[in-house]
Amino acid sequence: MSIHGLLAKAGATVATGLVGAAAYDAARAVVRRAPLREGAVIATTWGIRGTRKAEEVAESVRLNTSDIVAEAKGRLGEESTPPGTAVPHDHDH
Repeated sequence: MSIHGLLAKAGATVATGLVGAAAYDAARAVVRRAPLREGAVIATTWGIRGTRKAEEVAESVRLNTSDIVAEAKGRLGEESTPPGTAVPHDHDH
């Protein structure tokens, strides 16, 4: 009877090992086929969106600052330049 019990335990251990090995092989196959490129594309897309949003915020800050400076110059009686125009150089280099 002890041999029968030992064989039953050994059979259960072998079956558990086979299931574990099959699960391990399946997991390796899934990881091997993982869409790494897709992940890189998604991360790059988020980066581009973040950069565009940062550019929008920076432009908004620049325009608001120009409006504040123009209003301050107006209160002083000075004429302000429109946003985006360069100040001309009155001297030679």
